[in-house]
Amino acid sequence: MARYITANEIINQVCTEVGLVTNTDPVGSTEDTYIQMTGLLTAAGQEFVEMNPWQILRSVYSINTGDGSTAEYDLPDDFAYMIDQTGWNRTSQWPMVGPMSAQQWAYLENTDLVNNTIWASFRVFDNTMNLLPDPPPVNTDIQFEYINRNWVQEANDGARRDTIGAGTDIVLYENILIKKFLKVKWLDAKGFDSTAARMDFDNIYSGRIGRDKGAPVLSTSGGQGYPYLTMWGNAPWTGYGSP
Repeated sequence: MARYITANEIINQVCTEVGLVTNTDPVGSTEDTYIQMTGLLTAAGQEFVEMNPWQILRSVYSINTGDGSTAEYDLPDDFAYMIDQTGWNRTSQWPMVGPMSAQQWAYLENTDLVNNTIWASFRVFDNTMNLLPDPPPVNTDIQFEYINRNWVQEANDGARRDTIGAGTDIVLYENILIKKFLKVKWLDAKGFDSTAARMDFDNIYSGRIGRDKGAPVLSTSGGQGYPYLTMWGNAPWTGYGSP
């Protein structure tokens, strides 16, 4: 965690930039300035969750249908939103179909088509993951990636949450990004001109989102594809696609 710094460090560095006196424990202070800074840092961190699917916040959700007695499964407590096209039925080795719209779901629920296909369909409804067919096949492993809303890590035990609770809490965002954003939010809250600070943040943010998790090589030839599925290089001569 050496690359990440604490809430106290972030607040004090922003205080220095905007001309405020620093504090040994701004998060624990009862002074209005530091109470506001702590609140703004919490708001900034929670907004960041929605702004980009940061790789540090990516998590994996896995369920097993067990005896198939239910097709509704609670989402994780730290669930923010699903990463599209990551849902897989790992038992049949087929991608999940969905998330289904309300209209598609109603259509499938009221027809028998869903019971006559190799595909498993899903939707997120009322904070649960719903599967079709209902009931699902026994002992089917389902998995998808999602963004974890907990961007704060406690220093003592590594537990994660989505609010600042202590000055020693570690903020799991790039230091320069969260400091720039906190500075903008403080200037806005005080009614000061934040134009220059916002430009600084926008420049850093636009560059960082492209480097946070890397990028693929783009081709203009139209020959895109997974490198481990080539007929000449690594596909087996027989049995390809067999379970």
